[in-house]
Amino acid sequence: MRLNRKIAVISGLLAAVMFTLPTGAQSQAGYPTRPVTLIVPYGAGGVADVGMRILGDKLSDRLKQQFVIENRPGAGGVVAAQAGASAAPDGYTLLMTGNNTAIAAALFKSLPYDILKDFDSVSTAAFFDVLIVTRAGSPLKSVQDVVAAAKANPGKLNIGTINPGSTQNLAAELFTGTTDIKAAIVPFRTSPDMAGAVMRGDADVAFEFYAAISGLLADKKIVALASTGPKRTAYLPDVPTVMESGVKDYNVASWNGLSVPAGTPKTVVATLNAAMKDVIPTADVQSKSAQMGMEMRWSTPDEMTARMKADIAKWGAVIEKAGIPKHD
Repeated sequence: MRLNRKIAVISGLLAAVMFTLPTGAQSQAGYPTRPVTLIVPYGAGGVADVGMRILGDKLSDRLKQQFVIENRPGAGGVVAAQAGASAAPDGYTLLMTGNNTAIAAALFKSLPYDILKDFDSVSTAAFFDVLIVTRAGSPLKSVQDVVAAAKANPGKLNIGTINPGSTQNLAAELFTGTTDIKAAIVPFRTSPDMAGAVMRGDADVAFEFYAAISGLLADKKIVALASTGPKRTAYLPDVPTVMESGVKDYNVASWNGLSVPAGTPKTVVATLNAAMKDVIPTADVQSKSAQMGMEMRWSTPDEMTARMKADIAKWGAVIEKAGIPKHD
């Protein structure tokens, strides 16, 4: 009887402790115990969305709960980020952040959130190099040809990109600044519009992601002169980097990763980070992502935060030098 009484007392005390614990502390046990929402700041079907779906499927398998993609495009990612910042810090709402988030921090006069204060990093996920391309049969056969042509006729070379403030557009601005050339950077509304201008010769070269022009590259209607990352891409191993082509210190790699609302329990962040470390290197993930022009890479939370800080400073300087007006 005494033993039963002691067990009853201990059980009552444990129940009281659990009742008084904060909800977030209770939810950490066995995380995740219910579906997790992953907010993507782009529409369905784009390369970033596909990459997050590849990752989400693997995280679902690894953590035994569904990772549901919620597409929230609009305002350069601000709509999605605001939704992520206002979510409960319990690990059940994740946000895809990355290079475009860093650009937004530098491009907008004010934002309804602070990417460095209102979010905690989990890990990087996907990296995308930009390609410098030209039309088939163009006299420009290399990056050095582009630089030489621009210096021979200042202001005459046309460089196609998409919207001002996009990674592609800022990569072109950084290229002209790094090479000290004068060229007309012409932003187009869509990637097909820009590709058409390149094939017609209206744009001499263009800066674009592989996924948007892979069909034209395969059909040899346009050719890649260089990739902008620190090393050659796995999907175009014969194409040199801009740095290999003689432009020192030029390195542009767009990227994305996962963030959580600030204050999310460290154990939850650690669980997510460990799961990403397990699934990202798998052959299935690497193969599927490479087909889309992505290289999936894991990082520590601190490494991702350091990259975000560095990109905010980097693109802020490019935006200021280019005179791109900041958005309200």
